[in-house]
Amino acid sequence: MLGWFQALMPKEERFFHLFERHAQIVVAGAEALRGLLDGGERVPHFCQVVVDRENDADEVTREVLTAVRRTFITPFDRGDIKDLISSMDDAIDQMNKTAKIITLFEIRDFEDPMREMGDIALKAAQLTLQAVPLLSQIGKNHAQLNAITEEIIRLEERSDRLHDQGRKTLFLAHRNGNPMEFIIGTDIYDHLEKIVDRFEDVANEISAIVIDHL
Repeated sequence: MLGWFQALMPKEERFFHLFERHAQIVVAGAEALRGLLDGGERVPHFCQVVVDRENDADEVTREVLTAVRRTFITPFDRGDIKDLISSMDDAIDQMNKTAKIITLFEIRDFEDPMREMGDIALKAAQLTLQAVPLLSQIGKNHAQLNAITEEIIRLEERSDRLHDQGRKTLFLAHRNGNPMEFIIGTDIYDHLEKIVDRFEDVANEISAIVIDHL
């Protein structure tokens, strides 16, 4: 009886608006991350932008989690909503951690593979922003959602290769030189790889929601 009643009740649609707003903030953070990887004197400015966008994203995440507790009928499983917004928030949290490392060590120059990993992170963020509004009509949009998540996974695989390539290049460049430059450089590569890993987590959460609703 309760199942029939829930089916007849209107579902709360504001979650899709909140997902999209969060994804827009994530894109803005990824744009700033890519900007700082160009190096130069504007690096501190872009680092601060990343920090500010991460704070904005936290506010939206809190709003989603509050709405989950207060909403009677959610558009899909409450656990899925929490997992999706948390995975999206983890992506910009990782950008924030990357910016903090760069600020801490006052890095102003970056390797080409680092910039390419920044390009990948930005593309993954843009794909996430493309995907989340489609969740409001999963049956209609499932093929497009699957294509987007598959593209994010391919980007993550490319990021892994760049991570390995960059670390090897750093080792060859610094094995007879300053070990601190190698250590800091590998730390930045590791953080950049984790950003794209978090977007893969987002893709996996979206895929799981699609599977549950088909």
